[in-house]
Amino acid sequence: MAALQGAVARLSHAWQVVADGAHESLLVRILWLGTTASIALLAAQLLLVPPAATEGKEQDANTDSALTFREEEGVSKLVPLIPEPKADTKSKESLRKYTVAQVAEHNTRESIWIIVDRRVYDLTRYIDKHPGGPLMIQNMAGKDCTDVFANYHSAKVYKQMLPPMLVGEATDVVVPPHVADFRKIRQELLRQGLFETDMRFYCKMAAWLASLFLLSLYLSLGFSSTRAHMIGAAVMGIFWQQLAGIGHDMGHSGVSHIFHRDHFICSCLVSLMGISVCWWKRNHNTHHIVCNSIEHDPDIQHMPMFAVTPGIFKKPFWSTYYNELKAMDIVARFLVSHQHVLFYPVMMLARFNLYAQSLIQLCAKEPLHYRKLELCSFAVYFTWITKLVLSLPSWSETLGWLLISHAVAGLLHVQICCSHFSMETYHGHAYNDAKDEWYITQLKTTMNFDTPPLLDWVHIGLQFQIEHHLFPRLPRHNLRRAREMVKEVCQKHKIHYHEPGFFQANLETLGCLWRSAQEARKTTKGSSGFYECILWDGLTLNG
Repeated sequence: MAALQGAVARLSHAWQVVADGAHESLLVRILWLGTTASIALLAAQLLLVPPAATEGKEQDANTDSALTFREEEGVSKLVPLIPEPKADTKSKESLRKYTVAQVAEHNTRESIWIIVDRRVYDLTRYIDKHPGGPLMIQNMAGKDCTDVFANYHSAKVYKQMLPPMLVGEATDVVVPPHVADFRKIRQELLRQGLFETDMRFYCKMAAWLASLFLLSLYLSLGFSSTRAHMIGAAVMGIFWQQLAGIGHDMGHSGVSHIFHRDHFICSCLVSLMGISVCWWKRNHNTHHIVCNSIEHDPDIQHMPMFAVTPGIFKKPFWSTYYNELKAMDIVARFLVSHQHVLFYPVMMLARFNLYAQSLIQLCAKEPLHYRKLELCSFAVYFTWITKLVLSLPSWSETLGWLLISHAVAGLLHVQICCSHFSMETYHGHAYNDAKDEWYITQLKTTMNFDTPPLLDWVHIGLQFQIEHHLFPRLPRHNLRRAREMVKEVCQKHKIHYHEPGFFQANLETLGCLWRSAQEARKTTKGSSGFYECILWDGLTLNG
């Protein structure tokens, strides 16, 4: 205890020395007091408040096959497996029978059917009303969506929204053994109450984020030295990267588990982080559903800058997300040929691209939740950023502050890219059979980072991307517990579970980019007018 008191005293003295060097003004004093209070609150919580629980409110095991655990606002409840239709709709006896192949024929926007728990539902009239956007439904049209649906929806959606869309029953659905075991994991997580958020975790995160934000402003505005200003910029970059973790959690309704509450709060936070939640939801939810699909996943459609596999530039293809043709022209050929060298510099500037993508989405005509709120939040964000950087004494410091803050925040982009870039890619849609159903597809296209618990805060939950992709509404603080269960099932069924260290993950990503770059350099200009892969022509006996 004496040693702790001595350390606190030395830290207080050092902090006082820093404070004495700051410009005296009301704003600076407020920032000084706010930073000190936030750090003190964070320290008090770390010392006095127990860590977030990894064990929830357990319930008795379910022994009734007609019932299943689902969650409502994060709270687990035992409900009927098959939501009963209303009295004036189809009874079980009158349900029309369909084969999986017959359902698969309804895979266009004009007729979209899906299978959930062996029941067939017609979502055609609902597609434009879907809170996650139409692309998620379009990409699952004609598929067995049992596991996708379970991991994105609450019990209320099953009870209130599915019954009116019921059109029949699928008669030949096969559940592979590994799928049955992964479903047991979800049921066990629900039984143990692990979908319920422990708000102690987010109270600590709030104090941590407040400390970073106020410290950055204090260093940037309260001192005359360039060094302090650049350190303030670096702290702001850390703040943005850490705040993105909260945005990610709320974007999946993983905090309150109430769609509009999490969305509203997160849209307000746009005023601090400068990234649209509306854009993020459209982009990221699509990515989850079609992870690493060349034609459908926007997170690997980075031409002309990056191509994670030669399959992206073998032939021109139509992006269903961007609604445009993706092909390798002379500019893309040059950039992709050097992408392994450009990767980190681009990541350092990638945040500027997100501003543009966010504003483009908010100005688009498609329906969005909280569009006006986010536009107002962006106005606030750009106002305080502009005011801050223009208050610096020189244009070189202004430019330096912007570059350093955005470069440090680029850690987020590296973490996201390393999670998927070097993993398996595919053409078209997955979820066709046991070899590419929901769980297998996520495991083939996603990796974890093997990190010690003490560094979990650095990776903001992205070190458990496998578990997050399998159970996206599971609170971040319970992903490590889910990891243990998932690894057991993977070992049992001999399914590859990829979990290198973060440094190794970066090497694998660079290796993936280098290999694609070598193939890009071999491309020649084809009859389409774009550069195409010679290897592809040989494999398909073209030319």
